[in-house]
Amino acid sequence: IFVDADDSAGVDLGCSLALRHGVPVTIVTNGGVRVPDHPLIGREIVSDAFDAADDFIASRAGTSAIVITADILLADRCLKGGAAVIAPTGKPFTTSSIGAAIAMRAIMADIR
Repeated sequence: IFVDADDSAGVDLGCSLALRHGVPVTIVTNGGVRVPDHPLIGREIVSDAFDAADDFIASRAGTSAIVITADILLADRCLKGGAAVIAPTGKPFTTSSIGAAIAMRAIMADIR
């Protein structure tokens, strides 16, 4: 499981899943995120370059990966790599739902 640490709810969900199901979780951040001290919970610190955490996750998110992120564009990249992707709320992103989510993101950007 890879967690995009941009959202603290995602970090909480990832840590909870690791402890509840005994699976390793990697929290990907460019720093400043505290994670519990537990052998199943790792932290990968990437540079603060634009999309460095997203690039790290997407490059490793294959068919056996689960990705937790609120970032719709990262979710799309991971789905294309074959990973399962869920939002920090627990709602799954799917290949059939991601297009509408990307379109809504674009509409909201235009409104702003």
